[in-house]
Amino acid sequence: MKKIRLLHCIETISSGGVERVRLTYANQMDKEIYELKIVCTQAKGKILSELNRLGVEVISIGTFAHPMEVRKYRVLLKVIREFRPHIIHGAVFEGNSMAFVGKVIGRVPIAILEETSDPITRSKRANRLLSFYSRFAEAVIGISPAVMDYLIKLVNVKASKLTLIPNGLDIPGKADLEASKLLKDKLGINDDDVVVGAVGRVYNRVKGFSDIIDALHFLNIPTLKFLLVGNGPDLEMLKATVRKLGLEARVHFVGYQEDPNPFYSIMDIFCVPSHQEGFGLVAVEAMLHRLPVIGSRVGGLKDIVVDGVSGFLVPPACFQELASKMKVLFESPELRKEFGENGYKIGIENYSSDLYFKNLDDLYQRLLREKGII
Repeated sequence: MKKIRLLHCIETISSGGVERVRLTYANQMDKEIYELKIVCTQAKGKILSELNRLGVEVISIGTFAHPMEVRKYRVLLKVIREFRPHIIHGAVFEGNSMAFVGKVIGRVPIAILEETSDPITRSKRANRLLSFYSRFAEAVIGISPAVMDYLIKLVNVKASKLTLIPNGLDIPGKADLEASKLLKDKLGINDDDVVVGAVGRVYNRVKGFSDIIDALHFLNIPTLKFLLVGNGPDLEMLKATVRKLGLEARVHFVGYQEDPNPFYSIMDIFCVPSHQEGFGLVAVEAMLHRLPVIGSRVGGLKDIVVDGVSGFLVPPACFQELASKMKVLFESPELRKEFGENGYKIGIENYSSDLYFKNLDDLYQRLLREKGII
């Protein structure tokens, strides 16, 4: 039997959730059945290396100046002519634009669009464009109930085309206690400290990491520390805020880490104070590390974090409420453990890589049958 050829189209391959989920799929994919290539705007880092190790070719075509930049699509169409994919699967706005062009001009039999964000600030014009793309697609994926709601109400995607497929992650192994102790010593974190952690690209308008710093200052508890794993354009601004507030001894910036797992092992509480969030993959990652999660009541987070069961939901951009919930968890190791165990079970049952792969593979197989390809 000839292999089914898949062409995934996304924006940047670096360390974000979209590309991590693609790596999850590539790891699970049956290479006797499927062949996968990825077209993106630019690529770097560990995820690119892992994709290459798995035999997945990644083609970078450069950043789009605007959604209809002809030069970029010429490269895409050349890839399509040579690869002849059965399915083109776009994600993120640039990826969905590529999937549309691949379907209409490249004549790929099956086009799938995927909305991966909670685009509360997206323009009406962009919504109309995505709505137009969806008319030519065989399926449109939403990664959370909040995103599905957006696709129905603002993009007007036909219900018959919509599929909810939450992201999924591999289950992490057990923490190396000796390595965790060495990492704590290196950072100057004591055994009686309680560590609030956060992971992500430091783009504060979206991720809201400054709310954690403000909450920490508001509480003024010397043994409550903050550990931020990530890099981005607003990192220096956050460092300046920490210096201004005199919190240098209680805040640890460790920058981007290709493997954040050791840092999860020294956290006691995890915070995702995003102001907007389509899914919130780091919340799932923290739950799979058995951490209680405080998340903003936005986008996919309000479905991932079960308030009062696996953590707390708080209003976005409200550091006082964030501080209140941090204090509750700081004062109760028993509640931290209970929420962490509950979150782990929720993560295993709803957001595992196995479940994600099954849901996506079921969609591929159904569309292939409907087109008479298999």
